[in-house]
This record gives sequence, structure tokens and C-alpha cells, in this order.
Amino acid sequence: MDNRRKRKLTFVTIGLIFLLSGVEYAVILPTIWKYLQTLDAAPYFLGLALSAFSLSGLLTGPLFGHWSDRTRSTKKIILFANCFEIIGNFMYFMGYSKWLLLSSRLVAGIGTGAGSSIFGFLTRSTSPEDRATAFAAVMACRQAGLLIGPAFNIFLRLCDFHLGSFVINKYTAPGLFMCLLWTLLQVAVICMYWDLPPLEKGKAKESLTGQSREEENDGGRVEEDNDEEKPLMRSQELGGSYGSVVTPNPTGYDSCAASNATLNHISPPPSPVPAESHEASSTFKKFSISREFLREEVVVLLAAQFITLFNQTALETMVTPLTQKYFNYGELENSVMYCLCGVEVIAGFLFVRWLSQRVAERVVLAIGLAICNISGVWCLIFLANPLGGFPWQLTEFVIGVFLQVLGLPFVAVAQVSLFSKITSEKTQGFSQGVRRSVGGLATILGPLWAGGLTDNLYIMMGVMMTLLALLTVMLAFSYDRLVAPATEEQVEDSENCG
Repeated sequence: MDNRRKRKLTFVTIGLIFLLSGVEYAVILPTIWKYLQTLDAAPYFLGLALSAFSLSGLLTGPLFGHWSDRTRSTKKIILFANCFEIIGNFMYFMGYSKWLLLSSRLVAGIGTGAGSSIFGFLTRSTSPEDRATAFAAVMACRQAGLLIGPAFNIFLRLCDFHLGSFVINKYTAPGLFMCLLWTLLQVAVICMYWDLPPLEKGKAKESLTGQSREEENDGGRVEEDNDEEKPLMRSQELGGSYGSVVTPNPTGYDSCAASNATLNHISPPPSPVPAESHEASSTFKKFSISREFLREEVVVLLAAQFITLFNQTALETMVTPLTQKYFNYGELENSVMYCLCGVEVIAGFLFVRWLSQRVAERVVLAIGLAICNISGVWCLIFLANPLGGFPWQLTEFVIGVFLQVLGLPFVAVAQVSLFSKITSEKTQGFSQGVRRSVGGLATILGPLWAGGLTDNLYIMMGVMMTLLALLTVMLAFSYDRLVAPATEEQVEDSENCG
């Protein structure tokens, strides 16, 4: 199979992974509140269950990312992480108690840690110009899952039978359904996923290979024409110690180092070290967490990741009790609502994918943040204390949700694309793990914050609006620094040559 086909199938498999993550979220979220109520759980258990999923992902994201940076392999990491998704969803299906349900989300969340390895892989496998487009496509796959999930939930809610000692109903069926889907995905990863070489390095290797072949051919012709000089050339190449052994010049040797060895005749050159292992070890020795993540532009992007996800998950946690209180919505109505939100988000990601090819990522980020501010003000005014009758309250609710969902694709794509460009590509897995952990912390605190303040919406939304205002000020002051370093590779090449 040629590399182009392998690359295509690998990206399709990555899309399937994010698709299933969206399906799982959309299938479980509309029913988990009622599921907990059947297990006599207190209201705060909703926030705990949603936060537990993010907590394990927060802890495992940097670990999986560091693992992929060290090994340059993501396939085995994905297979390992998916096992936790399978086990966790089966535990959710069992659902004997509220504590088992809470543990099931904690176990399943470990599988989300592989996302940092996948984003690191995408960074190494795409050019900077196409990176925002690739990230938008991957995120759109997750949103497609959010769109498809409620459609599955419409059928799963009709389940009402026994499988041995297990009860399969509209609350336990989503766990069994996702367990089967993640099992099928394991087969897809085994058959359709390859650890492709980095894009730029692959080109560099090809050019170096061609150059070395030309040098070998030229060297062969010189040796044929100058047989008398062979012993002298060998002794000079090897520093005078191994005159009877012919070895090629190790790949990556500098011409200056070779000439010094020829002139000094002090010691033989060191044994060849694999380029990738030497590069990885030197990269991690030079890596500094404070120097990498405490830069102004990185702090701004991490703050954007935290604040937008905090507000999003807080509103998502509030939506289900709010619709039950004001509109008497059940599982079907909530599923239809999430389905419509999925359509809007997919359209938003497609638009951002088009827009990112024409304007800079920081412009896209500014547009998304402006929409989020408008949404925050609207929710603070109208959703904290709905006015009027049922039609007017429903209109206020729809506009608030529409604005909140509309800003999400702009901020999500822009910040992850910029983050991948202003952080080191060689430690991208770990960096993406840190970024996703910051997002995981937000998805933990967001539901907990909203779950405890469902009766004090002014306080809840006031803090959310304050965070948005803070992020807006940070973006305004750091706007000029949110630019990818265009000459990073040239600087590295010049340092290596020097």
C-alpha cells in the first residue's frame, strides 16, 4: 500500500475516533440526569459525573502526549486508551449504583487522554499553512458525532428488555451501545491506522538520502580512478586508527568535524547514533516547561482554552435542568435540541475552515471571542431571569444557546492552531496534553460551578461574563504576539550548521 493511501486511511481513522467521542457525549448527556435520579443520586452527582470524565482525561493527557513524543508512535497509545473507553462504557451499562456510574465515567475518561497524542501527530504530519484546516476538519468530526448521537438516542430510548441479569432500558442502553462502537473502532485502528513519518522530516530524509547516494557514487568513481590513494584516504577518514577498515561517513556528520578529525589524527569518530533517538534525547534535555508555557502568548491561548470550555460546560450543565423547569422538556426534546446545536456547530466549523485560509488565526480568535461576549451578555440579561410567557421565554433561550454555540468553532480552531505553531513541534504531544489538561480542568470546574448554582443564575453567569471580559483584555494586549514564528525552522537550520 502506498504512503498516500496509508495517510488517507489514517486520517479517516482519526476522524472516526473524534466522531465516536462526539457520539458518546451526545448519547449520554441527555439521559444521565434522569439515570442518576433513578439511582437516588443527589443533584450534585450530575456535576460529579460530568467532571469525573474530564478529571481522568486531564491527568492522562500529558502522560500519553509525552509517551508519543518519546516513541513517535500513536497507534499503540490509541489502542491502549480505547480499552478504557470500552470498560468504562460497560460499567455505565451495568449501573447498579450511583457510585458505579460515577466510576464508569472516571474510567472512560482515561481514553480521552489519547487526544493529545493525536493532536501531536497531526501537528507533525501537516504543514503550518494547512494545520488550521486539518484541525477544523477533525473538530467537525466530533461535532458530527454530536449531531448523530441524538439520532441514535431516539432509538435507544425505545429499549426495554432484559439481557440475562442486565436490564436494558433508555438509561443503560447508551453504555452498551458505546461499548460496542469502541470495540469496532479497535478493529478499525488495527487495520487502517499507520504511524506515518513527519511531513517535513520525510522530505528532508529523501533529500539527504539522494545526496548521500550521489556522494557514494562520486566516491566510488574517485576510488576507481585513484587506486593508489585508497590507503591514505582511509587512514585520514578514520583518524589513522582503523586504516584497514572502510566505513562510510555517518549520516549527520558536519564537514567541519570531519576535517578536524582528518587534521588532528587524535581519535576515531564516535559510533553512529540513530538520528531520531539522538534528536529526541537532546530535545527533552533542552525542554523547559517554564520557558515553553509561561510566555505571554501561550498564557493567553491557555486562558482562552480554559475560559471558553468553562463557560460552555457550565451552560451545558445548566441547560437540562433549565429546560425541565421552564419548558418541561424530556429526553426526546433535549436530544432534538442537541441535534440542532450539532448542525449549527458543524456549519460553524466548515465556515471557520474556509475563513482560516483567508485570514490569520488571531483574527478568527477575535471574532469568536466577540460572539462569546455577546452571548454572555444576552444570557446574563435574559436567561438568568426569563421574562414574559412561554413563547418569549423560548425565544430568549434559543437566541442565547444559538450565540453560545456560534462562537465555539471560531475560538476552538483558532486557539489550537495557534498553540501548535507557537510551541515546539518536537514536544507537541506533551504540549497538546497540557493544553487539553487545561481544558479538562475547565470541564471539571464548569459543571461543578453550574451544578451548585442552578438557583442562583445571576452569580453563575456573572462570573462567566467576568472571565470573558478578562480574556478580552488579555487578547487586546497580546494581539501582536499571537503570530506563528515563520522563521523557526530556518533558525534551527542555521544553529545546526553553526
